[in-house]
Amino acid sequence: MEILFEKSFGRDLKKIKDKRLLKQVQEAIDQVKSAASINEMPNLKKLQGFETYYRIKIANHRIGVEISEGQIIFVRFLNRKDIYRYFP
Repeated sequence: MEILFEKSFGRDLKKIKDKRLLKQVQEAIDQVKSAASINEMPNLKKLQGFETYYRIKIANHRIGVEISEGQIIFVRFLNRKDIYRYFP
């Protein structure tokens, strides 16, 4: 699977100051890269009402992901209170 990153994902990461949280994000990205299928990705859950959108849970934050046609696109990384307002 090809992994892509939206500009919004990079901007969201730049706003995060917590090194521990950034390390957890990097670990989640590495786990997605090493996973052979969607079922092997930990903390991945499909968003209700959307065919291609998923979220990955990390502490009080969520990574918004779009999975379609063999591509995994990291779209947003926001607090759990804000993620569903701005993603998808």
